[in-house]
Amino acid sequence: MQLTGKVALVTGAGSGIGKAAAQLLAQSGAKVAALGPTEDELKQTVEQIQQQDGEALPIVADISQPDQMQQAVQQIGERWGQIDIVFANAGINGVWSPLEELAPAEWDKTLNTNLKGTFLTVKYAIPYLKQRGGSVIITSSVNGTRMFSNTGATAYACSKAAQVAFSKMAALELAKYKVRVNVICPGAIETDIGENTEQRDLEHVREPVEYPEGKIPLTDGQPGSSEQVAQLVLFLASEASTHITGTEVWIDGGQSLLQG
Repeated sequence: MQLTGKVALVTGAGSGIGKAAAQLLAQSGAKVAALGPTEDELKQTVEQIQQQDGEALPIVADISQPDQMQQAVQQIGERWGQIDIVFANAGINGVWSPLEELAPAEWDKTLNTNLKGTFLTVKYAIPYLKQRGGSVIITSSVNGTRMFSNTGATAYACSKAAQVAFSKMAALELAKYKVRVNVICPGAIETDIGENTEQRDLEHVREPVEYPEGKIPLTDGQPGSSEQVAQLVLFLASEASTHITGTEVWIDGGQSLLQG
């Protein structure tokens, strides 16, 4: 129970990596504020934590909306009086299409959710983090950081690259308060995010490349699991990583080294 006495805010906690991380952090002793866009999405996460004698608070908010995120953090403060861990995980793939066909509104939605949402999540938690020190973990991606071959994913890749720059700026700014800021960069992971991706007219812009043995060398092409990513989140949230900040960690089975 290495996180006993800690309070963790997890965004995108209703599914995939966020859900797995929320459950693992709770199993490790943390009280978890599980944040997502709808209460239905959070219900199973919170119930599973409570069934295992953990403590969880469901919080419904849109991470791209300042007033909603400010109120969300206020809820946590009123309930527990502290925030020690922030897992800024929520995000969308958005629309993947050629630049000429990508609408400005589609670009804005991806950047507002992924980049502005990360900023707001961290911004409003800072007053609590400064009180006791803590850990911020941000979910970026192999896209935009070490892999640029997913033609059409420009808005997504730009948002993910910017998250890495944000983390490095924040890590230096918050170091004096003993707040660490790190980034995880997952590759292909079994989650539901692909179901919310709209891909349009990519055939004529994508470079033709084949990987007969699969795109993930470590697993013969099989994607990783949310639980594997959650273990990395736990490490970065725990006392085991107290001298690590401003660092990105790729968790992709070598996918980005191959696809680059």
